[in-house]
This record gives sequence, C-alpha cells and structure tokens, in this order.
Amino acid sequence: MLDILNDLIWSKLLIVMLVGLGLYFTIRSGFVQFRYFGSMFRIFGQAFKRKPGQLSSFQALMLSVAGRVGAGNIAGVAVAIMLGGPGAVFWMWVVALVGMATSYFECSLAQLYKRREADGSYRGGPAFYILHGLRQRWMAVLFSVLLLVTFGFGFNALQSFTVASSLHDTFGVPTYISGVALAVIMGVIIFGGIRRIASIADVLVPIMAFTYIGMALVVIGLNIERVPGTLTLIVRSAFGLESAFAGGIGAAIIMGVKRGLFSNEAGLGSAPNVAAVAEVKHPSAQGIVQSLSVFIDTLLVCTSTALIILLSGVYSPETAEVAGVVLTQTALAAVVGEWGRVFISIALMLFVFTTLIYNYYLGENALGFFSTRRALIQGYRALVIALVLWGSLQDLGTVFAFADLTMGLLAIVNLVALALLFKTGLRLMRDYDAQVRAGIEQPVLDARDYADLDIDHSAWPAAPTQASEIPATGTALQN
Repeated sequence: MLDILNDLIWSKLLIVMLVGLGLYFTIRSGFVQFRYFGSMFRIFGQAFKRKPGQLSSFQALMLSVAGRVGAGNIAGVAVAIMLGGPGAVFWMWVVALVGMATSYFECSLAQLYKRREADGSYRGGPAFYILHGLRQRWMAVLFSVLLLVTFGFGFNALQSFTVASSLHDTFGVPTYISGVALAVIMGVIIFGGIRRIASIADVLVPIMAFTYIGMALVVIGLNIERVPGTLTLIVRSAFGLESAFAGGIGAAIIMGVKRGLFSNEAGLGSAPNVAAVAEVKHPSAQGIVQSLSVFIDTLLVCTSTALIILLSGVYSPETAEVAGVVLTQTALAAVVGEWGRVFISIALMLFVFTTLIYNYYLGENALGFFSTRRALIQGYRALVIALVLWGSLQDLGTVFAFADLTMGLLAIVNLVALALLFKTGLRLMRDYDAQVRAGIEQPVLDARDYADLDIDHSAWPAAPTQASEIPATGTALQN
C-alpha cells in the first residue's frame, strides 16, 4: 500500500508541482535566486548580529543546513544512484536550482507572518502563513500534523537507521547499541531548547560540511582525468542515453526529485520553521540566506557524495544490492583506503546528530501549534527517543517508504499554500528590490505598508528613518 501511494504522489503529483512551481517562481521573480546569489554572501556576513535571547540569521542558516545536510546527503544520494542511475544526480541539481526560488519565497513568507513570543523570541513557519495569510485553519492543522509525523517521527527513525547501519558495516557495532546510544544523546540534548540546538549547530555544521567537501576534492584530485567523463555520464543518463545503467529516464527523474527533496527540503515546508525565528530587518533577507542553504546542501554536499561514488569505480548496475550508506563507504575506501569507511561513519554521525535534534525541534514546533502544555511536550520527547531506537532496528525499505509518504503529503500542502500566497511573496520581493535600488544597504520592512495583512506588528517595529527613504511599496506592489 505504501508503494502504491508513493508511486502516485512522486511519479505524478510532486514532479509536476516541485519542478513546475519552482520554474514558475523562478521566472516570475526574475530569477531571484541568481540575481541575489552574490548578495547571499554579503547578507551572510551581516548574519552574525543578533539581539540577546534571539537567533541571528547566521544561526538560523546553520540550523537549517544542519537539518538539510544529513543522511540524505550520504545515504540518500547513494540510494538515488542505485535505483535511478547516475542521471538521478542531474535531476537532484534541477530540483535544487529551481528549489532555491521556492525556498526564497517560503522562508520570506515565514518571516513576514512570524509571531513574537512573551520571552522576545519568535515562532513561525508554514502553519502560520497558512493560518494568517490564507486564513485556513484546517489546512494549518493538517500541515502541523504532517510536520510532526514526518520530522518528529519518520525522519528521526530514518536518520537513526542510517547511522546504525554505517557503524555496523565499519566497526561491527550491533545496530541496537547504536540505537540506544543515539537515544541517550537525544534525551540529553533535546531538553536544552532551540538556543542550545542552535549553539551546537553553528559550530558543528561548518566544520563537518567543509571537511566532507574537502574529502570529495581529494577524490576528485586523485581521479581528475575521469571527471569530465563522469559529468557527461550524469547528463546522458538523465535523459536515458546510457543504456548500460539501470533505471532509465523515468527512474532517474523520480529518484532525483524524491531524494533531492529529501536532502535539500526546498518546498517541503521544514526550513521556514527555522527561518522564522531569526532576527532580521526584512523577510526577504532571510529568504535569500536560506536559498544559499539549498545550494550548499545539493550543489556542494550531495554532488560531493555522487562524485565519490562515481569516480571510485565501485558503482555499476550490478552493485544495486549494496545498501545506501555502505555503497558510499565502499566507494571512498576504494579510493583512499579502508580508513575511508571510518571517515564516512564519523561524518555521518555528525550529520545525523545535528539533523536529529533539528528534526526534533520541527516536531516540537508543530506540536506547539496545538498546545504548549508541558505534559504533552514531555510525552512527545519520550516518543521521539523511542522512535530513534526503533529506527535503528528497521530495514531500509520500511523506513524510506514511510518517510517518503509523509514527506510527499507535507510538500503538497506547503506547495499549494505557496502558490496561493505567491502574490504576497512577490510583494515582499519587490519591496526589497526597491530599497536595494534606492541604495539602502540593509532594507527594512515597514509594517505600516502591510496594514492590510494579518501580521504581528510587534515583530516588525517600524523604522521611519529608513522606510521613509523610498515610496511606500507594500500596498502599491501587491499586484
């Protein structure tokens, strides 16, 4: 039954919605993700600033990268290549490039509709822009339930499975021992709240991501003469022109889209929950920064895994029976020696560690949409810890099928909401564009220009000195 539902969602609905809407957002916005690509790094440099008790834009970015960079970048890419052939990597690139625009709009909208909490922090995400932007409470409730099930439960089980199988392959550690260890670590960390999670992420994430990319560069350097041929193989396989590799164009597209979304989460509605809590002067600034995290995840980290596998000479259609993360480990070991297995296991543990606590936070955020009762939160924490242990004992097919189904449904709800709120997203973008053209280095949102929308004005105190430098753009540009 899971396979039938997944086939309907992924081979029909989501391919059209993800790529179609991503292209539409890209074209209608004037290719916003490319126009502001250079600005991503300038804004990134300003992103360290924050007020006491709040998350900086940099911390929000690192936290979202922590969530995006996980088992999907190591095991997920391997699964995509196993089942869809090398061409799946090309379609992962496509999903990422158009997904950068989708991520821009979903994170900008999450910022616009965020709510200030009593302690001065913020809460927001798709449930909030659905509730306050579309005024559809039932849809916001549905999204929150799917977010809770997908990240709080499904993805945590999947991350646990991946690291347990990796440690078993490398060190012979029984999977249940890895599961128990992860469950204990989770129990210690998740009681620290979002700020502790963020403080861990903004240290670990840059280190682990750049170290992993560095290892991929070593593999590329050792096989530099084979790189052009490998890139050609990826492109040809994407269009069914390499009959030697299993999968064909249909499997390549489906696996590329599916694993690409699982990895970079653009359009899934997860990253906006983190983007909303950052302290920024204009929602579009955080949208631009979050587009960068999609680029880092797929174009850098996922491509690193793909090249490690394809340049190693280990992969062939006959290796399709090798489990996801084991294929990546075997590939790296073939290039640099057996210590490569240890490297992948350590990298995976760091990736999964930050992703587990990120997933937990998203689930708690979804639960908080219904109730903040302490007993309910404690029960959720206990269930998450139990599912981390459960996931380490499952098989690849069961865990991936469950995660794929809930992820697909979550993406559909969020993408429908984004399509309906796209005019508001364009309005924000044009407001930001106008201020940039006026020479304002850090554009500011003036809440008075958005008086017709149900936003929390306390989250956007007006800044007359900057806002008055340009014409009021909020209402004038809404069409």
